[in-house]
Amino acid sequence: MERILVINPGSTSTKIAFFEGEEKIADSTLRHTDEELAQFAQCIDQEDFRKQKVCQWLEENRIGIGSLSCIMARGGALPQVPSGAIRINRNMIDYMYQRAPRANFHPSNLACIIAFELAAVAGIPAYVYDAVSTDELTDVARMTGVPQIPRINLGHTLNTRAAAIRCAGEVLRRPFEKCTFIVAHMGGGYSARLLHNGRNIDSVRDDEGAFCPERSGVIPALDLIKYCYDHQVGYSDAVRLQRGSAGWKAILGTSDAQEIEKRILAGDGKAKLTLEAFAYDVAKDIGKLAVPVCGRVDRIILTGGVAHLKRITDAVCDYVKWIAPVEIMAGEFEMEALAAGGLRLLRGEETARELNGEYRCE
Repeated sequence: MERILVINPGSTSTKIAFFEGEEKIADSTLRHTDEELAQFAQCIDQEDFRKQKVCQWLEENRIGIGSLSCIMARGGALPQVPSGAIRINRNMIDYMYQRAPRANFHPSNLACIIAFELAAVAGIPAYVYDAVSTDELTDVARMTGVPQIPRINLGHTLNTRAAAIRCAGEVLRRPFEKCTFIVAHMGGGYSARLLHNGRNIDSVRDDEGAFCPERSGVIPALDLIKYCYDHQVGYSDAVRLQRGSAGWKAILGTSDAQEIEKRILAGDGKAKLTLEAFAYDVAKDIGKLAVPVCGRVDRIILTGGVAHLKRITDAVCDYVKWIAPVEIMAGEFEMEALAAGGLRLLRGEETARELNGEYRCE
């Protein structure tokens, strides 16, 4: 029986799960207080602290590291890589320490480091799967009018691709590689993907399309430049202007969908308009992604935590149902998706790539 450990660090927590085959045996969200994290000058310095928490959880659940078949880790800000599995090797760890940007270093980057060190003790492989930096854009989709700034793909590859693979198998009863999906991930962040014949050939990133609970969405470039110039906004503050303190949070003072729904029911017109505008923007992004495949889309999928809100999914469906049938797959399936990827690797159904010394996949 395949025994898989899954590690997924977030801003103030580390999600961890243990699977035997397809069955999840145990899982937890290890919470980290502000006081605990405040002792670290940089996010990358949290590695030992989080690893110790993972080891403690394994001990409490009587899961021996040596009994594991492999470890699956959330893929953070790697170089641009293809979808699927990438074996964690020393080159990947070197990249995280030497090349990954420190200004916007996300805790998900720690997953591969923790997994690599635990796997070395156990003598087993460790992998990342469908990393945030997965990029399979076509050449025509990558081009912009500023050659120095080509489009690159970043975002919710893991959850969107997992939803599409699940829809292909359970709804269409066809191989994922023979289907075309548009998947909109609607959570605290947002992105939309065009998955065609198994590849993510185009996308709308969280700074290219709909605003969402904590992201600004696309902003007119000249207006943004003028605002930053007039207000002397530095790099870090400009990033916060786009993510973390933007979107619903900036407009309504909260990013909680349930709280906003309560306000709407109490007659708050601004809250109602905000969600209507969000659904409108998501629908426009879906329509945009239908163009590269001439509208020949098998399914549109709405996923992420915000997809639980019927007011939004109904509105998006009304806008886009003429393109293709819509599947609502609310929530996130990151842990299950990582485990499923590991299972396919162990069973020989997929093969993994590795980063070479130039930090490219081979």
